[in-house]
Amino acid sequence: METTNTLAWMQVAEIELIYKSKIKASERPKVVTSHDAFKLFKQTWDENKIEFIEQFKVMFLNRANKVLAIFEMSSGGVTGTIADPKLVFMEALKLNACNIILCHYVNKIFM
Repeated sequence: METTNTLAWMQVAEIELIYKSKIKASERPKVVTSHDAFKLFKQTWDENKIEFIEQFKVMFLNRANKVLAIFEMSSGGVTGTIADPKLVFMEALKLNACNIILCHYVNKIFM
């Protein structure tokens, strides 16, 4: 039996993080209040689906509270959706985010 094959299974897999911003920081919207976050989240929802499916989205912010991304974590049925915390933190690390805002839409919240 070779030593290299024996040691290969003991190695830990690596995650490579790459951050390449395509938008200038000056062009990103800034979140100052909860109403600012509400307006930005509402822009990302499909008005045709808003009444009948649940969705879970995450807004990632930099240190200056400028929006890096809004990511749809999950989209479910009429009674629920699932969000995995590991995926939230994985995206936050990839984006180099300092702050996150979670949004779970439940029917008839946007009126």
